[in-house]
Amino acid sequence: MEFDIKDKNLADYGKDRIEWAEADMPVLGSIKKEFSQVKPLEGIRIAACLHVTTETANLMITMKEGGAQVYLCASNPLSTQDDVAAALVYYYDIPVFAIKGEDNNTYYKHINKVLDFKPNITMDDGADLVSTLHSKRQDLISNIIAGTEETTTGVIRLKSMQDKGVLLYPIIAVNEAKTKHFFDNRYGTGQSTIDGIIRATNVLLAGRNFVVVGYGWCGRGVAMRAKGMGADVIVLEIDPLKALEARMDGFKVMKNTEAALIGDIFLSVTGNKNVIGEPILSRCKDRTIVANSGHFDAEIDLNYLKKNSKSVRKIKPMVEEYLMNDGRKIFVLAEGRLVNLGAAEGHPASVMDMSFANQALSVDYIVKLKKEGKSLEKKVYAVPEDIDKNIAKLKLDSMGIEIDKLTMEQEEYLSSWTSGT
Repeated sequence: MEFDIKDKNLADYGKDRIEWAEADMPVLGSIKKEFSQVKPLEGIRIAACLHVTTETANLMITMKEGGAQVYLCASNPLSTQDDVAAALVYYYDIPVFAIKGEDNNTYYKHINKVLDFKPNITMDDGADLVSTLHSKRQDLISNIIAGTEETTTGVIRLKSMQDKGVLLYPIIAVNEAKTKHFFDNRYGTGQSTIDGIIRATNVLLAGRNFVVVGYGWCGRGVAMRAKGMGADVIVLEIDPLKALEARMDGFKVMKNTEAALIGDIFLSVTGNKNVIGEPILSRCKDRTIVANSGHFDAEIDLNYLKKNSKSVRKIKPMVEEYLMNDGRKIFVLAEGRLVNLGAAEGHPASVMDMSFANQALSVDYIVKLKKEGKSLEKKVYAVPEDIDKNIAKLKLDSMGIEIDKLTMEQEEYLSSWTSGT
């Protein structure tokens, strides 16, 4: 079996951590149990480009239990947990090509390696796998049935491909499922981002001006958690509706040039480029902390920092100090990459339970359509609503929560247009 990992001696520790996460992923566990009996993915090859974490490991094991051949690489150079990669190889016989801290060339070599196995389904987080297929490996497209996409940034890229008419196979946008973005983005990103910032810096958030750039579901989650820890939260937005919502939620809203003068910590969660750029970096205070929880490191204008600094030095793991030409110091966390995975362990397993249940059942849905002789158009699709609702129900069941149902009278009332005052 081919693989490329850091150290096989980490496998025992990785296995223990995978099992720890498994205990907090009951929904995916129920899917794995069913998959192991029915084998719905028999004969299917899956190329997965995801963060190599304990939660991802449980998804890969589930897909393998379903009969699939699974090949895994990292979706970010800093997001791999090397012990997990080792355990997947040595305990679960799953080929992994991922090393934490790998350079850009190795990153794309690993992506190409999983594509060498001629997958039928792609499972992506950020769309680098799909992008590589479309730009450099189009000879493999004929093997592809469909794919899935995990995150907001990837969905943005894929919808752009769809709109430009260049998307060559259908993609199910797992990120669009309510049981994904409502919970993963808000509660998962909210908690894990704060965790990463604190692990990297050990700063006290209480009393600090914490600037959140972007008030999508991830931004909402981070703002909520930062406020809960005593920070004064400032939101930067370009969307008037989201800006209004942030203000109504109790947060200050202002322009980036205003926030630059008072912010202590800046965190980007937009999926866009250089949102923490010159307007902020040229004005921010001495010893400002800058971090990103969007998928790519493009959200922070690192080129501006490099061009306008005297020196750059790593002062502790995941903290780089830029000494600016004017004498200010700006601290960048996790090289501007995902701080929640670069400096911490990513989302809690109980949140990823729902996200990866969506992944597993979306792949199952794709394969069932294929077996029925049906196919999707070359578009980006939402997760089918019945899958989304079923995952929510399974999660409630795992938590011991029961909810009410409509009575026949209530159903008739809601479907009638004649009942009035």
